[in-house]
Amino acid sequence: MHPKQEEFEEKLSQLCADLDNRLEDRYGKLFPIHPNRPKRGEAAYPGFDGLFSTSVAFSLGIGSQYGRGYLMNIDIRTLEHVDEGVMTEVFNEALVFVNNSLPVYFPDRELKLIKDGKVLKIIGDFSLGDVY
Repeated sequence: MHPKQEEFEEKLSQLCADLDNRLEDRYGKLFPIHPNRPKRGEAAYPGFDGLFSTSVAFSLGIGSQYGRGYLMNIDIRTLEHVDEGVMTEVFNEALVFVNNSLPVYFPDRELKLIKDGKVLKIIGDFSLGDVY
């Protein structure tokens, strides 16, 4: 992988960690965590412990009106039923937080988080610029 791509994805990973911490702060007491999952702060990365697990994965966007982008996965790790209204609230919180954070992490890029069907996706400028 090109070093600029690695740097870009490392920043995305940090943004996910910050989102995970934000969601834990706001909603972390809403449900009991899955019994096999470490408590918040016990793992090396925030997405691996606590109630929430956040990550991104690149998608070519086949079948999407927005095309390629990074899908933002937000999972609530519990055995309890999670009401659709709660998921909608969590997604809306993520939309606001990430869209406010993207210009901080990527000041020279036009990026935004959108709802693409039932998933959240970061779209925009993924160019590497001068790769030499």
